[in-house]
Amino acid sequence: MTALDVGDWRRRVFATYAAVRESTDLFAAHDLWRRERDDLFANHPSTPLLPEDLAVFTGLPVKPYDPDWRFEVTLTAADGRRMEVETGTDGTVPFELIGVAEVPGVGPLDVWRLASYGGGIFIPVKDALAGARGGTYGGGRYLLDTVKGADLGSGRDPQSLVLDFNFAYNPSCAYDPMWACPLAQPGNTVAVEVPVGERYSGSH
Repeated sequence: MTALDVGDWRRRVFATYAAVRESTDLFAAHDLWRRERDDLFANHPSTPLLPEDLAVFTGLPVKPYDPDWRFEVTLTAADGRRMEVETGTDGTVPFELIGVAEVPGVGPLDVWRLASYGGGIFIPVKDALAGARGGTYGGGRYLLDTVKGADLGSGRDPQSLVLDFNFAYNPSCAYDPMWACPLAQPGNTVAVEVPVGERYSGSH
């Protein structure tokens, strides 16, 4: 993996989410997202899959689209606390809490800002299926990580965020233990099962 490989991966991710935001067909947009991620994982030099997993890879375990899991939320004020996360490749990454999103039927989720170069909104989520056999990744999944392109945009209110759990995806550390990823904190852990998005069946 080279810096140019990583740059190309990022361009592909940004382009995919741009197409998702522009689409008026949520089912088609989700299918495009799934197919593009499958292609990246299967064929790109920056795939997080280990060689033994890549050899048997047939596609990511993504559930069919369910529009009931798409929300447009506004933020309530937060205390501005910070967290610092040690990562495998980016050193210590600081985050600042910018608000809380109250998601109907799910609960509150902390909304973080990357408090370093590039900025970006970051929302992980860990649900009641985390760590269960056939469930979701034990460390939680990502809903938004806008500095890396995972951005679903705003809703009808320009001050809102689109949180669509159908697009929840596993961080790279779910596939390769060499990665150290920011994971869901208590404020991003919910008591309900979130049955959509990318699931997890690996052993890492």
